[in-house]
Amino acid sequence: MNEKTESATTAKKPWVKPTLTTHKSGFMNKFGNVSSHNHIEELDGVAISSLIKKYGSPVFVISEKRLRHNYRRLHDAFADRYPNVQMAWSYKTNYLGAVCNTFHQQGSWAEVVSGFEYEKARSLGIPGHHILFNGPHKTRVDIERSINEGAHLHIDHLDELYLIEKVARENNCKVDVTIRLNFDTGFTEPWSRFGFNVESGQAMDAAGRIASSDYLCLTGLHSHIGTFVLEHRAYTKQAKIMCDFMNKVEKETNCQINSIDIGGGFASKNALQGIYLPPEQVVPSYEQYAEAVCDVILEATHHRQQQSRQRPLLILETGRALVDDAEVLLASVYANKRLPDGRRAVILDAGVNALFTAFWYNHQITPTRLLDGVVEETVIYGPLCMNIDVVRASIMLPPVEVDDVMVISPVGAYNNTQWLQFIEYRPPVVYIDVDGNISIVRRKESLTDITSLEDIPEHLKLDNP
Repeated sequence: MNEKTESATTAKKPWVKPTLTTHKSGFMNKFGNVSSHNHIEELDGVAISSLIKKYGSPVFVISEKRLRHNYRRLHDAFADRYPNVQMAWSYKTNYLGAVCNTFHQQGSWAEVVSGFEYEKARSLGIPGHHILFNGPHKTRVDIERSINEGAHLHIDHLDELYLIEKVARENNCKVDVTIRLNFDTGFTEPWSRFGFNVESGQAMDAAGRIASSDYLCLTGLHSHIGTFVLEHRAYTKQAKIMCDFMNKVEKETNCQINSIDIGGGFASKNALQGIYLPPEQVVPSYEQYAEAVCDVILEATHHRQQQSRQRPLLILETGRALVDDAEVLLASVYANKRLPDGRRAVILDAGVNALFTAFWYNHQITPTRLLDGVVEETVIYGPLCMNIDVVRASIMLPPVEVDDVMVISPVGAYNNTQWLQFIEYRPPVVYIDVDGNISIVRRKESLTDITSLEDIPEHLKLDNP
């Protein structure tokens, strides 16, 4: 054996702190198997290290390529099965201008649920007739503007119906309206706080009231059966109930329904807490959702072809399923701890202030380098001085070091709308376009941003030191 070979053979391995790990043969590990060889070094061809170096940590990263890919796939899944389909981007899911405009460029309308979101859509250049105005709270000013700009008003309750009719009467115009329905599909918890109930007859009463008005015309039906719906058969039942109601209301009130809006609720490939099977096994495909809906509507509207009438426009308000996997959060390890019960704990520089969905998802957390060492059950905390700041309550990970970057995904749905300005500044958001160019689409907050709306009374102001 030569000197070089002998040196390599006798070289010391790096020291790893010994740990005791209980092995239970024959039982499935509910925390899942984690390979220390699983790591990510780049996003859409851009090195993660370069993103951290330029924009700091934490930072959200959006993929334009994934946004457009998801939109085309979902639209085509429905358009291949039904002749008249329109997407409407759900603003509450993620109303960053770059995200909204990506979908608008693909042909999506805007679906909004407040005066703020309506104003945001109009500021992005979306015309009123391409805006669906949902939600239980629309002010008189909102309604007047919507009518003047030709937006699609979705009525949630009788008081709103009366207010819309009053505004229409004062303006001496007739307004096309949609009513929101609620009902029990047998697959999801009924969202009965929104809209008019079908089973009780409330929805038909509302339709009759509209039919008797000189200023309102019922032209659309809308319902939203829930969120993160994993059973695609729920949409089959939804479509059947809506179509049965459509045919009945057309017969009894002599109206013509031109649109059926099935809302959203499609699940993303995220890991919902309490469900131990991986998302790949429990989340339906776009095609499964499409088949569940389109076959029913085609059958229910077959008579329209015989009458030379156009089938109703099928509207989708999909949010989460389009955007969730198109965005990740890059966060860095700040510290390691050992908890009293023996578990390892890691503190990241981003917590539930930026990642609100950590309360109901077990987000995937992936290192950006190859990790060595014993895999242990680990708790991932954020930086907030609050006990609820838990990014992952339990995950199997090898040891990590301070400044290691972790990729948290998918995070594109609801985090950039429900995040909190609490304790920490909200991080920047960057956008990787289809050519690999990077843009800041929302800069990191500063103290000036946070205090710009404040005003301190004169007697409370302190002299500058």
